[in-house]
Amino acid sequence: MTRLEDLVAAIAALTRADLELWIGEALVSPQREGGAVVFSDMDCARVRLLCTLRYELEIDHDALAVVMSLTDQLYDTRRKLRALSAAVARQDAAVRDAILAALPPVEDAAQEAAEGAAP
Repeated sequence: MTRLEDLVAAIAALTRADLELWIGEALVSPQREGGAVVFSDMDCARVRLLCTLRYELEIDHDALAVVMSLTDQLYDTRRKLRALSAAVARQDAAVRDAILAALPPVEDAAQEAAEGAAP
């Protein structure tokens, strides 16, 4: 676990004010230990991503919540896909083959997704 002060010191561009703002907006959710704010490795990675978005890519502050929400959705979808893939892999060969046969080719799925996203 990394203390707030140590995280601010470790990331050159990061200011305490920005970090506290991101905590207040729930863009990062550290834990509290004995009254101190501490960050897990995952929290630290998230803060580094926020710094990259804000300071290097110059993403507007108001857009950070949208970008982080989309990032969270992507990671959640990937986690679910890994769980689904593992569940399919545990099935016998006939069931796996039937599932694979029912899936559209990747290019068809991408086209369907693009068409579904169109207004």
